[in-house]
Amino acid sequence: MKTTLLITTYNWSKALELVLYSVLHQHVMPDEVVIADDGSTEETKKLIDRYAEKMPVPVIWVWQEDKGFRRTTILNKAIAKATGDYIIQVDGDVVLSSHFVEDHIEMAQKGCFVCGSRVLLSAQISKKILDTKVVNVNLWNMPFSYVSNSFRSHVFRRLLAFRYARRIDHLRGCNMAYWREDAIKVNGYNEDLLEWGHEDAEFAYRLHFAGVRKKALKMGGIMYHLYHKEASKAQENMHKDVLNQVKKERLVRCTNGIDQYL
Repeated sequence: MKTTLLITTYNWSKALELVLYSVLHQHVMPDEVVIADDGSTEETKKLIDRYAEKMPVPVIWVWQEDKGFRRTTILNKAIAKATGDYIIQVDGDVVLSSHFVEDHIEMAQKGCFVCGSRVLLSAQISKKILDTKVVNVNLWNMPFSYVSNSFRSHVFRRLLAFRYARRIDHLRGCNMAYWREDAIKVNGYNEDLLEWGHEDAEFAYRLHFAGVRKKALKMGGIMYHLYHKEASKAQENMHKDVLNQVKKERLVRCTNGIDQYL
């Protein structure tokens, strides 16, 4: 199985550097890193080039012009460019624990997609990490409600894999994994969903209706999510309408998807 670590980013090079640094320190490396860049400036490209020289695996930069929030579009373009059989998808504002990729590979199973959790850091802790580039997160300085997401256990990871996966839309797009062939089967992300809101859930439901079973990655795949202001929710109601249509009609494919890049 060839793995692709797919990282989305947009004009936050200080955060992206922390992601890439944490990739360098994985116990098990992915076979390639694909960076889905939704229109960042030259500063981000220079950072990627610098880390590409350090990485023991290929780094592929997929960029599109900045025309506003177009996460679904850049994800489709990046998935199309990826050469891995299995895609582990994260955001460009997280720090990965050293066993992150290893845990995802352990959970990979044909006919399944995987959704992990996150530890959402406070604004104060996030600022300190960004300023110092030192990740010092422990039980005493993380929000109490996220403490359980910081534990790692092989036994409980296996035990909870399907028990915790009953709600299809209970997921975070910043920590999920799927087989590339399954993503292509449902035509990838729906590019009618511009701006923020439920694009990952809509994708997940189409995978579900295509017969791809959801697994949860608990007690593993640990990541620390840096604080930032929320994106605009101006289109959320429209996105909910699209999601509800997918659920009602049990749709498998979207019309405006990845096939245009293949």
